[in-house]
Amino acid sequence: MQLTQLNRECLLHLFSFLDKDSRRSLSLTCRQLREVYLDPCLWNLLHFSSPCQLRWDNYVLGPSLRYLTICWYSSRVQLVCNIEDWLKSSFQKDICSKHDSLVSTFLAHVCHMCPNLLTLTLSGCAHITDQDVVSVLQRCKKLRSLRLENCVRITDRSLRGVAEHGDNLEEVRVDFCRNITKAGLQSCKEMRPAIQLSAERSADMIPDSKPEEKEPLSKALQKFLQYS
Repeated sequence: MQLTQLNRECLLHLFSFLDKDSRRSLSLTCRQLREVYLDPCLWNLLHFSSPCQLRWDNYVLGPSLRYLTICWYSSRVQLVCNIEDWLKSSFQKDICSKHDSLVSTFLAHVCHMCPNLLTLTLSGCAHITDQDVVSVLQRCKKLRSLRLENCVRITDRSLRGVAEHGDNLEEVRVDFCRNITKAGLQSCKEMRPAIQLSAERSADMIPDSKPEEKEPLSKALQKFLQYS
């Protein structure tokens, strides 16, 4: 029996065992398999291991998406992306400019196309902002789990968004997010006591300094040691 002789349900089941690239390659062989590939029901889970993968034409966004993970475990994150913008050299800014809006743009599409998202995990996404997180909370009302790790631009504003819009949230993690404060965590806990809220190291890390502030040498050395 040829693959194309199988019914739609069987083809969807077979496709579900393939990774994104294999699905796309198979979809290019004939129209029938292309239609299976484009079926939103196939795409209930997406995992990306770097922002550049968001550019690849090997996935489909749609209302069936339930679980989304974007993780970037790269030395570039620590050595370049995690530095405050005003402290970056021209070379470092040039490196970041090639990818700094990728995750934010992708999340904007998720807000409009994936209302049934249940779990969002973002790790090492140094360029996402509080507004990106708040927009997801506002548009993806069924979200149950939000996990943010080493997202240096995330502040207490995201926690306020959790308190204001996280009606169905059960778990929130903000680990190693250096601009989260103890006050922000306490306020969120008070407003949403039912949410399981955790923040490994976040409130104990050294927050960003402002351009007009002169960072003491001891503070700069501590921050250097944290990321070395």
